[in-house]
Amino acid sequence: MMSASQPSFAPALNAAIQRAMVGVNAIANLHRLSGGASQETWSFDALTGDQILPLVLRRAPGGALVQRSVTAVSLATEARVIRLAEAARVPVPPVPYVLQDSDELGPGYIMGRIEGETIARKILRDPEYAAARPKLARQCGEILALIHGIGKSQLGELRVVTPKAQFEQYRSIYDGYDYPHPVFEVAFKWLEGRIPEPRELTLVHGDFRNGNLMIGQDGVRAVLDWELTHIGDPAEDLGWICVNSWRFGETHKVVGGFGDVSELLAGYAGAGGAGMTAERVKFWEVFGTLKWGIMCMTMYQAFALGSDRSVERAAIGRRSSETEIDLVNLLYPKAPAP
Repeated sequence: MMSASQPSFAPALNAAIQRAMVGVNAIANLHRLSGGASQETWSFDALTGDQILPLVLRRAPGGALVQRSVTAVSLATEARVIRLAEAARVPVPPVPYVLQDSDELGPGYIMGRIEGETIARKILRDPEYAAARPKLARQCGEILALIHGIGKSQLGELRVVTPKAQFEQYRSIYDGYDYPHPVFEVAFKWLEGRIPEPRELTLVHGDFRNGNLMIGQDGVRAVLDWELTHIGDPAEDLGWICVNSWRFGETHKVVGGFGDVSELLAGYAGAGGAGMTAERVKFWEVFGTLKWGIMCMTMYQAFALGSDRSVERAAIGRRSSETEIDLVNLLYPKAPAP
């Protein structure tokens, strides 16, 4: 079932799948998917005698054990958290197998392939998703309540990040670049006086936004990309999906370009989420906007210093100016017309 054009690791994957999944006798249609800046993502089918199982391989680049960023969990931990999320009724791809050293494929895992769309431009504009869009904000609230409700005792060792620690982390990154942005300075000042008091910290997805949500005509089908998961303030997830950069032009709909904060909070409360307010979400929306601006600066630094000379890095680096405009609009909103 494998052609000569298949990647060099295809025989090892074929052997691993046959060992791990009863009844599978071959794989087919192995090809790399776009997206996934930090990990490789490959689509393939596992074949049984009378069934095709659509699967995805997520593994370290080149199968090599490399040093990941301090904010990213290992692929094995990512797989474990996804399995816990599935048990908590969070829509996620099933993870039937985590790669072992003996597979000779490097760190990674196999997950089910969910049909749907992740491209925000299509989700927010195409007629195919018109019926789903009004449901999405409430569904996101419900899903986040389920994620935040997963018992911490099940999670093992995960990075704990308090609101104050995350504020100080990005203040330090920004200061290290010695490249002043006056609007960022104002935002830091605004945030510093409003850092939430430590509350009950929960599991946080860490990157819950358009692009990491698989959407179908019925709404959210799967939450993807758990590599930034950690223990933190649950409001962080709700504020992140409100950042204007994830609305892709649909700025009047604060939640992902498809809904309102009131719908997000209603879904959150209805699924058992407690203690969430629009004020807390607003703090994390402002922080998330500033955070993304600093992340854009980091992208530019990678380009300027030569560690990544891709056009993508340079283009994203320029987007820090967009976040400055967003911060002005958040901190100094226009008065409503009389």
